[in-house]
Amino acid sequence: MQRMMLTLLIAFAIGAALGKLLLPVLHKLKFGQNVYELAPQSHQKKQGTPTMGGLVIAGAAILAALLMNDYSVPLSQNMTVAVLLMALGNLCIGFADDMTKIRRGKNGGLTPKQKMFFQAILALAFSLYCYFHPQVGSVIEIPFLRTQLDLGILYVPAMMFIIVGTTNSANLLDGLDGLLTSVSMVDFATLAVMAGAAALPGLGVCSAAMCGACMGFLTRNAYPAQMFMGDTGSMFIGGAVVAIAMLLRQPLVLVLIAFWMLMSSLSDIIQITYFKKTHGKRIFKMAPIHHHFELCGIHETKIVMMYMITTIILCVITLMGVL
Repeated sequence: MQRMMLTLLIAFAIGAALGKLLLPVLHKLKFGQNVYELAPQSHQKKQGTPTMGGLVIAGAAILAALLMNDYSVPLSQNMTVAVLLMALGNLCIGFADDMTKIRRGKNGGLTPKQKMFFQAILALAFSLYCYFHPQVGSVIEIPFLRTQLDLGILYVPAMMFIIVGTTNSANLLDGLDGLLTSVSMVDFATLAVMAGAAALPGLGVCSAAMCGACMGFLTRNAYPAQMFMGDTGSMFIGGAVVAIAMLLRQPLVLVLIAFWMLMSSLSDIIQITYFKKTHGKRIFKMAPIHHHFELCGIHETKIVMMYMITTIILCVITLMGVL
C-alpha cells in the first residue's frame, strides 16, 4: 500500500510539472483543438485550446510506474511493463489521429477503418499475451458470484471485442472539461485496491501511477480547461483501464467502473441507429449522452460532478462484489 501511495504522489508531481512545462510548448506549436461544427454553442469558445495533453498523463504515469517497478520479475511476465506497452500502443493511434486533425485544420482524423485496423492488431497482441500469461490464461472472474469462467480459445476474440470497445468508449467520453480525467481517477484508484487485494503489486503500481497522472493533468484540464488530452490521452487511458482489468482477470467489472464510457458508446450507437431508421429523427439532443445533458441546460461542471459521484458509487459496489 505504501508503495502504491508513493507511486501516486510521484505521478501527481510529475504530471503537474509536465502540464506547466508543456502548455506553452503546445501554444507555440499551435496544436489547438478543432471544435466540431455541430458541437454545443458553448464549446465554440474552446476552439484553439491546446490539445494532445495526453502526453502529460502518459509521461507522468510511465515515469512513475517504471521508477517503482519490480525489475526482479521476468520481463515477459512483468505486468507493469505489459500495461504500459498496451497503453502506449493506443497512445500512438490517438497521437496519429490528433496529428491528422491538426494538419487538416478540422475535426476529422484517421478514418474509422484505419483506427479499427490498428486497434484490432493491438487488441489481438495483448489478448494473446494474457492468454499465454501463467497468471492469467483464459479464465475470467465473475464478480458477485465468486466464481470463474474458462473461455478457452474464445477468450481471445472476446477480449479483443472488450479492448476495442473500451478504448473507443474512453475516447467518446472525453467531451467536457475534466470529464474523462475525473472519472478515470476513480477507476484507477479502484483498480489499485483490487490489485492490492489480489496480491499483484505490479498492477497496483500501474493503477496508482495512472491515478496520480490523471490527478496531475486535472490541474490543467479542470473547467475552464487550459489543455485538452486529445485522442492521445483518451486512447492511452482506455488502453490502460482495459489492460489492468484483463490482467486482474476482471474484465467484466468494466461494466460498472467504466459505466459512463459504456454509456457514451451506447448512446452514440442508439442515436445513429435511430437516426437512420427514422430518416432524421433523434432520441437524444446530441450524442454522446453528456452532450444531451449539456443541451438540456445542465452546466458541464455539474455533469462532471454527476458522472464522478455516480462512478464512485459504482466502484464501491464493484469492490463489494469482488473483494
